[in-house]
Amino acid sequence: MDVAVVGLYFVFTLGVGLWVARHQRSATDYFLGARDLPAWAILLSIVATETSALTVISIPGIGARGDLTFLQLTLGYLIGRIGVAVWLLPGYFRGEQETAYARLEHRFGVGTRRLTSSIFLLSRFLGDAVRVFASAIPLALVTGWSIPTSIVAMGVVTMIYTWFGGFKAVVWTDVLQLSVYLAGGIGALFVAWHLAGGVGPALSLAAAEGKLRVIDPTISFTRTYTLLGGIVGGAMLSAASHGTDHLIVQRLLATRSLRDARLALVGSGVMVIFQFTLFLLVGVAIWAAGFAPAGAPGDELFPRFVVEHLPAGLSGLVIAGILAAAMGTHSSAINSLASSATHDLYGSVTGRTDPVHLLKVGRLFSAAWATGLIFGALYFHYAARGNDTPVVVLALSIASITYGPLLGTYLLAGQWPRARGRDVVGAVAVTVCVMLAVIFARRLATVPALAWLEPVGRLAWPWYVPLGTTLAFCTGVALSYLPSRRTTG
Repeated sequence: MDVAVVGLYFVFTLGVGLWVARHQRSATDYFLGARDLPAWAILLSIVATETSALTVISIPGIGARGDLTFLQLTLGYLIGRIGVAVWLLPGYFRGEQETAYARLEHRFGVGTRRLTSSIFLLSRFLGDAVRVFASAIPLALVTGWSIPTSIVAMGVVTMIYTWFGGFKAVVWTDVLQLSVYLAGGIGALFVAWHLAGGVGPALSLAAAEGKLRVIDPTISFTRTYTLLGGIVGGAMLSAASHGTDHLIVQRLLATRSLRDARLALVGSGVMVIFQFTLFLLVGVAIWAAGFAPAGAPGDELFPRFVVEHLPAGLSGLVIAGILAAAMGTHSSAINSLASSATHDLYGSVTGRTDPVHLLKVGRLFSAAWATGLIFGALYFHYAARGNDTPVVVLALSIASITYGPLLGTYLLAGQWPRARGRDVVGAVAVTVCVMLAVIFARRLATVPALAWLEPVGRLAWPWYVPLGTTLAFCTGVALSYLPSRRTTG
């Protein structure tokens, strides 16, 4: 029955993708849904895209192993979105912009647009390859397939409906997928509470162990989840991801007006708080029911609970929900990667602006990126064996390498008139190198000559984006005071 439910979900998703592909005539239709999508659909699509299967898989593991202090980040997420809605969104609705990076061309030139687009392409590719790998775990558990086989199967299905349906297919399947995995999460929560002896006993046991703590007021740069780190780090991470990452900006550009974009953006922040709370409580309930053994990897706790303890049918629904979350983000990544590659790189270099021609090119890029993500996920599967780092933390750490430089670039564009294109390029290059050193400091510190990096390696990941943003902005400011080269003749 579970396999049948998952199979029906795959078929229905493909049907939606093929159905919405009927009226596509140009690249704008394919990448922005003809700019005619309702705010509520974009809101749900944002939530489905940003949380992906990592929320469904990793967050219950964090709740089972720790407490609810992860929610402090979601407060920062909401604050960051409000800032983007007030200060950044108006600039995206001046004129007809196809991508998040077109506005930088007007300020710094085409070279900066290509640079920031390339940074987006690399970081989004790496981050989503991790997500595809994580999403294959539950599919492998329910079907008995190997994880590589599950990666290929899920990747091919997603590639087909994204290639045909374009952005509208992505958004409407996102709406479907969000509904499925939230329903599955709620069902799993009630079953876990029942197996733990009821809601009251489960929550009482969790409270006695301190697992319902939400606020950690500690001032620390090495503790992962604190109130200050959550508000500052979460706000800047959200500002970067929702204000400069084309994966999200693409959705906002597809709304009918600036008002609709703001409603979708801020509303998604409220819904994300609810969603993280739900899946953290699922993890706490699994722990209370005694299904979180100490030796099991945190990312496998929820998928194993689903397969081993949920009744037939509901188990299939939850697995379909996990796959829904995975495919939602996967399809979004494919479409946004293809959009940025088509407009920011291909169109910018060749000068081709014919929307019918760009539609054909965009579909080719969609197929190429979809194939690349499958191979990237296979790489992370083999590279991550024996490592119990939650995949959600791995993905966010990867994104943090470039989110800081991107946000710093937008701050330079809006707040520092002296900045030039060369200053932005230099600031981005310096910041990416420093952030790579920070994130890999612990490994580098094992080399005797680099042992001094060990304290840097203790920096908690929520502080990565604030550090990168500050460094990029300050470096750009400093470079802006260097004299320009002048030629005489």
